[in-house]
Amino acid sequence: MDDEFKKNLEKFKKMAKSKNIEEKPQVIVVGRSNVGKSTLVRLITKKNVRVGKKPGVTLKINKYDMGNYILVDLPGFGFMTGLDDKVQDKIKDEIVKYIEDNKEKIACSIILIDAKAFPEIVDRWDKRDEIPIDIEMFDFLNELKLNPIILINKMDKIKKNLWDEHLDDIVELFGYPAPWRQWLDMVVIGILKDGEGLKDILYKINYHVSLYIKRNKK
Repeated sequence: MDDEFKKNLEKFKKMAKSKNIEEKPQVIVVGRSNVGKSTLVRLITKKNVRVGKKPGVTLKINKYDMGNYILVDLPGFGFMTGLDDKVQDKIKDEIVKYIEDNKEKIACSIILIDAKAFPEIVDRWDKRDEIPIDIEMFDFLNELKLNPIILINKMDKIKKNLWDEHLDDIVELFGYPAPWRQWLDMVVIGILKDGEGLKDILYKINYHVSLYIKRNKK
């Protein structure tokens, strides 16, 4: 086997793999910077993913082949260290464009929020008569029927005896009536730094991916 043939063979393998990846359903991960997206991706993929203390360290789209689906880590939105408003708006536009362009391939979507910070963010935006990007993004994913899952991370910041009351408030902020437990098909509570919530999110991913594959079988 000569060197030229080997090179062509490797190119073909890469092309075939790339095409195969493009045909797989996608699971997208979205959320504000510093809510635990990178931690979630690291737990799911078991790969080293850059986890930063500063918000906005992930500024590109990362894809991970998980076998029967592709995990897509989209850039964090909201405040980003060292970036002006125009750049932040451009990143948000790119996130929306990616989702719109790939909506037919997306089996489900995961939107992460910070359990403690989220109600405070909503309150701040509400005082300006504006809708927070988190809620806009959730509504956008719902509108496209992309099976959004709300992953409420950093629950360790909330006193355990206040969990139910706090979670009721959060689902109401997303437009759903309390109690929160009636929405377990789309809500996951987590403390990702301790691995809590991973089992539940993996179950929901596999459920939606399986449905997608069955629905799209030729």
